[in-house]
Amino acid sequence: MATKRTPKVDFSQVQFNLQRQFSNLDPKDPSVWPVLPKILLCVFITALVLGGAWYFWLQDYEDQLKAAQAQEVTLRGEYTTKLTKAVSLEALKKQREQVQQYVLQLEKQLPSKAEMSALLSDINQAGLGRSLQFEVFKPGQVVVKDYYAELPITVRVTGNYPDIGSFAADIANLSRIVTLNNLSISPLSSKDGGGILAMDATAKTFRYLDQEEIQEQKKVTDAARKKK
Repeated sequence: MATKRTPKVDFSQVQFNLQRQFSNLDPKDPSVWPVLPKILLCVFITALVLGGAWYFWLQDYEDQLKAAQAQEVTLRGEYTTKLTKAVSLEALKKQREQVQQYVLQLEKQLPSKAEMSALLSDINQAGLGRSLQFEVFKPGQVVVKDYYAELPITVRVTGNYPDIGSFAADIANLSRIVTLNNLSISPLSSKDGGGILAMDATAKTFRYLDQEEIQEQKKVTDAARKKK
């Protein structure tokens, strides 16, 4: 029985044939190149195109990634700010309630227009209760502010020093807000007797504006703004 012989490959001939295909190639006309150089050129061009497309795709992806990272930083900052506001919201509500209660307490110390006569009587009684003599008790012109009115009262009382001091303390302890301004104390002349002092002061008290006064004051303020 005959055995098949494996054909021998002449590698030197193969190498020679390959080298001959790559020799004398015309770079201006690849169409006349042998098959193998044509295939390798196509593979090279394809790889070059794919590599360029891959590069530009990665570049665009990198830009998108940077934009997304910047947006993430912005959103984290907004989230932190909103979280801080949400945490402090309850504290702000409590502070608001405290301020409102304080305002209500102050409002209770401001009399209405109808209660001013009673307040003037309280000031007068405070002096008489300390055995002081009122030489002058003259309410002045009402000064209207944005939300309240101020009433100055020119006061001159005479008496001894302890009684005058007690009178000033009684004024400060009134349920309504009354302040003593431009206060001066001087002794009376020797003809009037020793130990007697005179106190001159401007007592200021404050009251609410009623709705009509508020509207009128608002008109005055608006007119002043238009002139500017």
